[in-house]
Amino acid sequence: MKKGVLLVNLGTPETPTAAAVRTYLSRFLADRRVIDLPRPLWLPILYGMILPMRPPRSAALYRKIWTKQGSPLLLYTQAQARQLQALLPESVVRYAMCYSEPTVATALQEMQADGVTDLTVIPQYPQYSTTTVGSVFDQVTAYFRQTATSPQLHFVSSFYQEPSYIHALANQIKRALKQQPAGHLVFSYHGIPQRYADQGDPYPQQCEQTTKRVMALVGDVPYTQSYQSKFGPGQWLQPATAQVMRTLPQQGVKQVIVITPGFVADCLETLQEIDHENRGYFMQSGGSEFTYLHPFNGSPTFTRLLATNAVGQA
Repeated sequence: MKKGVLLVNLGTPETPTAAAVRTYLSRFLADRRVIDLPRPLWLPILYGMILPMRPPRSAALYRKIWTKQGSPLLLYTQAQARQLQALLPESVVRYAMCYSEPTVATALQEMQADGVTDLTVIPQYPQYSTTTVGSVFDQVTAYFRQTATSPQLHFVSSFYQEPSYIHALANQIKRALKQQPAGHLVFSYHGIPQRYADQGDPYPQQCEQTTKRVMALVGDVPYTQSYQSKFGPGQWLQPATAQVMRTLPQQGVKQVIVITPGFVADCLETLQEIDHENRGYFMQSGGSEFTYLHPFNGSPTFTRLLATNAVGQA
């Protein structure tokens, strides 16, 4: 038996250009898990309005966070895979992206060629949502429906309840509170449409459980849980992070510490949306100090968590 571990994250444009962003968005927003509207209704909107208009604006935002080495999300995912390979030398470790290169199918094909017969798939989302983990599951199973053989398959649907994940977040907050004792904590999670939750998506409950478990270790500190990254019309999970940042100073909160427990690596939604846009909302509304706590990124602590999940599932 030859073991393998596949890490899967969302994806990123190949370059911070309108053309590359258009390619990425066309894959991402065409996924039925992400946008569940009827295709005859949604596709004309996607191809007639969004893809002609949005890529240049998004590309400008990507350029603000791009590094000399490339996309932060890709670089941190690569680092996580390298570190995990070092911790699991007897296993074949690969990484893949749902909507960019290397694709899930490409990574799985390589692992089959390497002789992997026992495979653990770890989506890089601590909390389950049909829009994220569900899509990873779809792509993995779609690949093996087209192959003559399949490995023994283990799928990590979430790890929000893992003690090592909770302790890592709590320790990060405790260190920040030593520097900023008066800080009000804001837990900002990526949002989803409210109708998904109404249909049974467990994501909001898992986010709430994450926050409660972390705060049980942090102690008696004021905090707010919110949701970011709303896209399109319709009701999304509330409250919105942007609105929270605008109203907290009016309630006398002048110092905030912001953590994004649903992200394991920095990306556009953290570096641009949180550390730039929402920082601006808070400071312009009367706040005095805004501290952003980065995700795990290349932290060995997170890599050990991944190794524990990989071994535990095998």
